[in-house]
Amino acid sequence: MSPALSVIGSINLDLVATAATLPAPGETVTGAVLARHPGGKGANQALAASRLGARVAMIGRVGTDAMADEALALLKADDVDLGGIAADPQSATGVALIAVDAAGENQIIVAPGANALVTPAALPATLEGPVILQLELPVATVAAAVARASGFVALNLAPAAQVPADVLARADLIVVNETEAGFYGDSLHQARGVVAVTLGGKGARLFKGGVEVARATPPTVRVIDTTGAGDCFVAALTVALLEDMPAERALAFACTAGALAVTRAGAQPSLPTRAEVNAAMESAGKAG
Repeated sequence: MSPALSVIGSINLDLVATAATLPAPGETVTGAVLARHPGGKGANQALAASRLGARVAMIGRVGTDAMADEALALLKADDVDLGGIAADPQSATGVALIAVDAAGENQIIVAPGANALVTPAALPATLEGPVILQLELPVATVAAAVARASGFVALNLAPAAQVPADVLARADLIVVNETEAGFYGDSLHQARGVVAVTLGGKGARLFKGGVEVARATPPTVRVIDTTGAGDCFVAALTVALLEDMPAERALAFACTAGALAVTRAGAQPSLPTRAEVNAAMESAGKAG
């Protein structure tokens, strides 16, 4: 049976400029192509989990501007439950300004807008079932959500910020990249669950109590745009663990999903379906 989960997180509209190179400080790069895509780490993870077979409900906030409809378009199209999303007439929908170069690397500046208004008061008194969280909402809101959660808690510590020790300790799954892992250090391994450290094109490692329990590498792909790949990994690993996949296979599933996400432009448009991930796993001899 498909897992049911909630994602509490950010909802943005991504304005993506793709150019041959990324600008250095003070430099202007011209000749870029502009695109608009739905984004936000929370919304990306919600859509990714839905496309991978989960039944997903999202909690977040947008403005009442025209960008809100664009930001929610793909979530609506994929039947994500949006009943927990409020529209605030006093705030703009969150926006991410993203520059992408020819190798798929990116630079991102986020204007949170309405996301900053997702306070603890906006959350249900209790959160039943699995929950995915990130740090593009106020830390106090994330901490309140963790305290109210009764089920599996997946915590993507991105962007890195100081969080209470009890939040880290409560998590069943923590996901960080190498930079974030360095920021948190050994405090990550106080979690009651597992910690995944992503290594970009080199794959990922999974730890329990500071001891490595699994590692996986992604398939070789042509990189178009890395935006959203980390969010896809978070959603895929969460879904896999909720389906009780063994650690090695769950990590391989997540690495494969994340790799497929870099082969297309945009965060949400690039997110793969379950059928695509399964096909890639089978092709690599890692049937998921």
